[in-house]
Amino acid sequence: MMKKKATGLFIASFLLCNLIPASLHAGNEAAKPLSKNLIVLIGDGMGPAQVTAARLYSKTILGAESLHLDGYYVGQASTFSERGEVDSSIESGLITDSSAAGTALATGHKTYNSAVSVSNHEVAKPYASVIEAAEAKGKATGLVTTARITHATPAAFASHVRSRGNETAIASQMLESGVDVLLGGGADYFTGKDAGGKRQDKTILPDFEAKGYSVVKDLAGLQALTVKHDKVLGLFNRSHLDYAIDRNTSSPSLADLTGKAIKLLSAKPEGFVLMIEGGRIDHAAHANDFPTMVKEMLDFDAAVKTAMDFAKKDGSTSVVVTADHETGGLSLGRDNMYELNIDLWNRQKSSSQVLNAALEQARTPEEIRKFVQTNTTITDLSDEEARFILKGDGSDYEREGAYNAVISKRLLVGWSGHAHSGVDVGVWAFGPIAELVKGKIDNTDIAKAGANTIGVDLDAVTAGLQAKYWYPKFKTMPGRSVVYPAKALAAKLGASADWDEASGTVRMAKGGKTILVNLKDGSATLNGQTAAYAVHVEKGTLYLSLNAFNDISGQSMTWDPLSERLVLQAG
Repeated sequence: MMKKKATGLFIASFLLCNLIPASLHAGNEAAKPLSKNLIVLIGDGMGPAQVTAARLYSKTILGAESLHLDGYYVGQASTFSERGEVDSSIESGLITDSSAAGTALATGHKTYNSAVSVSNHEVAKPYASVIEAAEAKGKATGLVTTARITHATPAAFASHVRSRGNETAIASQMLESGVDVLLGGGADYFTGKDAGGKRQDKTILPDFEAKGYSVVKDLAGLQALTVKHDKVLGLFNRSHLDYAIDRNTSSPSLADLTGKAIKLLSAKPEGFVLMIEGGRIDHAAHANDFPTMVKEMLDFDAAVKTAMDFAKKDGSTSVVVTADHETGGLSLGRDNMYELNIDLWNRQKSSSQVLNAALEQARTPEEIRKFVQTNTTITDLSDEEARFILKGDGSDYEREGAYNAVISKRLLVGWSGHAHSGVDVGVWAFGPIAELVKGKIDNTDIAKAGANTIGVDLDAVTAGLQAKYWYPKFKTMPGRSVVYPAKALAAKLGASADWDEASGTVRMAKGGKTILVNLKDGSATLNGQTAAYAVHVEKGTLYLSLNAFNDISGQSMTWDPLSERLVLQAG
């Protein structure tokens, strides 16, 4: 009996090893699909302590022994990014932000903090995401988040910009992305300023509708959607969705969004890829609002259950769950005490974000005391604690941060600050992808494993994008003219750019063409003839206008000012 069992295990192991594509590590062409569908769930800011806190809450307060996540744990992932593009002496890359981490999880490539699916170069290249690769193969795709749909994590799966702050461009790129289901917040970035939004150009919701998207804005609208709605844009708040603790009956939960997205996408015969983000775990942790963070964790865990229930029933779906990074440096325990005041964890009635306006209006310790009692039932706030809240914690969170510091101390939990930390994060998985992400991995391995699981080719789609767009550093000059770094862009075009300090000139050459720039007076010539190029020198770098690079290369590149990219070819 033991011999038969050992033989069976050997055969199973052999078969499994041969199912795992070598291209997971090499990044080569796609292998035979292991699953038809892929669901990626990302808990933004969800470090190990955040998961443990939610489990302790579930067990002690809700009477549930475990989280839905717990049965699928397979390992952990490193989260570091690349050295910063602006000042590498300040930003080492050891601690990532959401856009660099999102890029890694979406594309399988590292980049610098703030970058959205572009490389870490002066003339950056776009990287294709697993969503984009799935679309190239004819699969349906979707993005779901409790943050703005234009926020860093969903943006990394469907857009490319040098800076995550360019959310107007991200919204416009999502219009062109082909993603079938977009559910989250961020209506302001789809709405023109004349209608109260943040866009300088126009409201683009009619453009989505013209492409066949049904636009919904509340839970009732979401629930009314049926599989006949091929494309959906759901924008459920002007900015991020309300925290779970503050949610009203018109606001969908992450599980609501997840269930509807799966229903719509699974109707497509080619299969689908869906990314789901619990985006506000991170926001609560940034504020050090522990009770709100726990409720966001539970909201995310409910979405995990929805996804896993579908995958088990479907039989051809792989699910992977992870975080982009940990936020806040959360510790469960503090002040040398071997205790947690879990009985206080469920007392807070509203998030500190909602409470902040009232906090800012308080003028006396007594007002603060009354305020804390109303929101948390804590009745013994000391004068020292009240005065500390009035003063603020010295961070950008001011009184909100001080309030959360006082509450956290009462709950016996601690925070290292309001930023991210560099700890590894958990990985959970179901289906064939589980064998590809188990043990100690890097976050880039998740994108590679996802692509291999559904048999799509990230490299081929990336090559197509890189033949179409470049994302250079640039400077906008007075009069709105745009200039680009001469040496870096010239090299990208196969030209030389040599700086002669003695004569104060820069010579750019390719083939039989030569551009000579006089740095003293800003004049320029092309093959000896006067040329009208914008010239700018800053910190030892020469910048030139686009017509100079088109002249030297013979190309006809154009500048897309909204997405801040060079268009190499039309269409």
